Amino acid sequence: MDEMTEDWIKPDAEGQLTVDVFRDGDALVIRSTVAGAKPEDIDVAVNGDLLTIRGKREFNREINEDDWFHRECYWGSFSRSLVLPVDVYPERSEASIKDGVLEIRIPIRGGGGKIRVREL
Repeated sequence: MDEMTEDWIKPDAEGQLTVDVFRDGDALVIRSTVAGAKPEDIDVAVNGDLLTIRGKREFNREINEDDWFHRECYWGSFSRSLVLPVDVYPERSEASIKDGVLEIRIPIRGGGGKIRVREL
């Protein structure tokens, strides 16, 4: 393994998830691939306009360093925080995993919109 790869995969490093964020009707949807993670090993929290996903996925096999040819998959702790693009109802959020994809659905608050400007 080259030196750059060894620096990239440190045992105490934390991986960062990739996410897709989109509107589906009246819900904000956040999707992320979390293959290998169990639902009980994932924590999702919303604080104000910040959503944080934390978790871990375990690689359950010991492989001698000399036997590796290539290693890109991240195993261990991971997290991702992102600022939500719209105002939401976090207390009505739902999260599920299907086929290794985490989906978080959060209802979008209504009432946003244009403010009329008037001349004084």
